[in-house]
Amino acid sequence: MIRPMRTARLAAATAAAALVLASCAQDAETPDAAEEPDATSESSEETPPEETESSGEPTESEPMPEGKGDGELVVGYLLPTTGDLAFLGPPEIAGVNMAVEEINAAGGVLGKPVKIVPADSGDGTPAIAPAEVDKLLGKDSDVIIGAASSSVSLSVIDKIVNAGVVHFSPANTSTAFDTYEDKDLYFRTAPSDVLQGAVLANEVVKDGFKNVAILARQDSYGEALADETAKGLEAGGATVATKTLYAADASNYTAEVNQVAATNPDAIVLIAFNETTKIIPQLIAKGAGPEDVQIYFVDGNTADYSEDFDPGTLEGVKATYPGAELTGDFRERLLETDPKLKEFTYGPETYDAAIMSALAAEAAKDDAGVSIGAKLIEISEGGTKCMTFEECLPMAQAGEDIDYDGVSGPVDLNDTGSPSKATIGIFEYSADNTFENIDYITGVI
Repeated sequence: MIRPMRTARLAAATAAAALVLASCAQDAETPDAAEEPDATSESSEETPPEETESSGEPTESEPMPEGKGDGELVVGYLLPTTGDLAFLGPPEIAGVNMAVEEINAAGGVLGKPVKIVPADSGDGTPAIAPAEVDKLLGKDSDVIIGAASSSVSLSVIDKIVNAGVVHFSPANTSTAFDTYEDKDLYFRTAPSDVLQGAVLANEVVKDGFKNVAILARQDSYGEALADETAKGLEAGGATVATKTLYAADASNYTAEVNQVAATNPDAIVLIAFNETTKIIPQLIAKGAGPEDVQIYFVDGNTADYSEDFDPGTLEGVKATYPGAELTGDFRERLLETDPKLKEFTYGPETYDAAIMSALAAEAAKDDAGVSIGAKLIEISEGGTKCMTFEECLPMAQAGEDIDYDGVSGPVDLNDTGSPSKATIGIFEYSADNTFENIDYITGVI
C-alpha cells in the first residue's frame, strides 16, 4: 500500500473542513451496515504522549521487516479489562472473539485456524500497555487490535509498527493519527474526531445554545476532540466560554469545575472517561449540573451510569459516539459470544477490524503484518461489495478486488488508514441514567 503525500492531503482536507453531514431517523436507512477514549489550561495544544519503551518515531532510515509470514495468522488484542475504560473492553473483546470464531468456521486464513492472543491495555494512560505489547509481539502477533484509548495507542504505536506488525484500533479517534509516521501499518475503523467534533458542535448549535464551556481530558484524545468541537461551535455562531483541560488522574477537579461554572455557560461539553462519575457531582454542587445546564457527553463517557448516580441525575444529557445503528442480528450474535454484555460500544468496529485483517491476509496470500497492511485499504473500497468473511473469502482467494462493507458501516479506508465516511450516533439519557439513540448522522470527511 502506498499513501502518497499523506500529511499534505490531510492538511488540505482539514483546512477545507470538507464535511458532509446527513441526518437520518432511527428507523431510516443506515449506511451499508446492517475514549475514548495538571494545571488548568485553556490552551488546546496537543500534549505529547509520555515516553515509553517504544523505539521512537520511525524514520525513513529504519528498515521495514520483510513481509513473509509463517502461515498462521495470529491476532493479538490490546483492549481494556481494567481502568477507566474497562466498560469498553467486553464488547470489543466479544467483537474479536466472534469474528475469529466465524473466520475459523469458514476455513480459517490460508487454510489454518486464526489464533487469538489477549492483553490488557489498562486505563487511559500508558502505564501497562508497553509491557503488554511486548507479550503480544513475543507470541508472534501479526496484527494487534487496540487500544481503545488514543493516548495508549500513541504510547505503543512505534513499538508495534517497527516490528512490522499491523496496529489496528477500533476506537482511536484522535486527529494525531491522521498525519502520524506509521510506516503504513496503523489503521482504525473509528473515524477521526474531525467528524465527531463537527457532529457534536452541530447538535449543540441546533439545540440553541450560544455560550458553551468545554471541559476535557488533557491528553491526545481530549485535546483533539475539544479543538474540533470548538471549531464547529465557533463556525456555527456559538461562543466557546472556556476550553478547560484537566489531568485525568487528579484526586479532584475542583479548580477546573469552578472555572467552567464561573463562565455561566448555557451548555457544557464534557470530554471524559470514567472520571465523569467524579466530575458530575462537582458540577451539581456548583449549580452547573444536568438540572441547571445542558450537558453533552462523547464516546469516552457514554456509558450506563444506572449504578453510579441517583435516578434522574443524567436525565436529558445528550451524547455522541461513532458507529452505525446496531442491527438486532449482530447484537444477538454478540450476546451469544458474551451473554453478560451490557454495553455494545465499539463491538462492531472491533469485529470489522478482525474480519478485514483476515481478508487482507487472504488477498496478500501471506499473514505477515507488512503484507496485511499492504492490502487493507484495497479490500475496504472500490471493488465488488461483500459483507461477511464467508462471502468475501472466495473472491479474495481468487485475487478479485473486493469492497468489504462491515457491521460498523462502509469502512472505506482512506490514504491515512482511517474511514473516509462514517456514522455518528446521537443519544439521550433517561431518568434511569441509561441512554437511547435519537438520531444518526452520516458524514464524509
